[in-house]
Amino acid sequence: MPLLLLDLDNTLLPRDAAFRAWAEDFLAENGLPAADLDWLVMLDGSGYVPRSTVLGATKRRYGIDHSVESMLGHYRHSINSHIACPDSHASALRAAREAGWTLGIVSNGGTLPQLEKIRLTGLAAMVDGWVISEEARCVKPDPLIFEIAARRCGFRPTGDWTARTWMVGDYGPSDIAGAEATGLRSVWLHHGRPWAERGYRPTVSAPDLPEAVRLVLGAAEQPTGARTFAAGVPGRKRPPRTRIAVPASRLAPSSNPSRPKAPFVQPAPFTRAVPLTPLKPVAKPVASPTAPPVRPSVLPPVAHVRCSDTSAAAG
Repeated sequence: MPLLLLDLDNTLLPRDAAFRAWAEDFLAENGLPAADLDWLVMLDGSGYVPRSTVLGATKRRYGIDHSVESMLGHYRHSINSHIACPDSHASALRAAREAGWTLGIVSNGGTLPQLEKIRLTGLAAMVDGWVISEEARCVKPDPLIFEIAARRCGFRPTGDWTARTWMVGDYGPSDIAGAEATGLRSVWLHHGRPWAERGYRPTVSAPDLPEAVRLVLGAAEQPTGARTFAAGVPGRKRPPRTRIAVPASRLAPSSNPSRPKAPFVQPAPFTRAVPLTPLKPVAKPVASPTAPPVRPSVLPPVAHVRCSDTSAAAG
């Protein structure tokens, strides 16, 4: 039975669109210029810039009198209310499952924010397993994280398992390089961008997830024994999806063969936190005429790990 591994942000879920929607609300709620939306989106860097950097720069730009920590809390409670799994993506996953594929999620980022996305969007009921870099203590493109994902989906990462496995993702240095290092075939979601890496290339590229799944199904041998989204398909024991090192109360309930699994119910819309109070510009100190000029600070290099809506790059 073949295995299809998928990235989470900007692959299964439109993460950048969610950030843009959050930024629009943030500017409107605080009476800030709507024209600054592109500035915030640029600073976000598709999630690869630490949240503390993005919000710290925002605080200084507008003279916000809240701490970066309180702004970060507001952001974390608001961002996921803007994210959802598109119907076309759910249909693509259903087509892969009905064709006999096992599905897994491989995500870099913080455990709790990424796990919340998986649950709120209904993806928990659509896949066999997942791995998140923070709890796994390894980050894409490390082959180990793909091997962990395979085991959590019921595969043994031995023998020819790589020949039966594909990886789909939007970020070359983690998703495609990781697939190449592990020996997997890959689909790069180009989202209208040209391929920029010279040392490696994806097996194929696609504009979006539905097309990526179509290419994978067309390129591989069609396995027998179709499956559906329902857990507990006769003849095959579904692997547990909750082997994550966080408190059990924060995780989905483990599979229990002695009782039937409750059907998945789409959760209620995420409740938005109370918006920040109106901004109070901070008085700027008057520089002394004899004081030496202030040299601009230089930001440290940014690690190529999507911060996944946490305050710092996970890994």
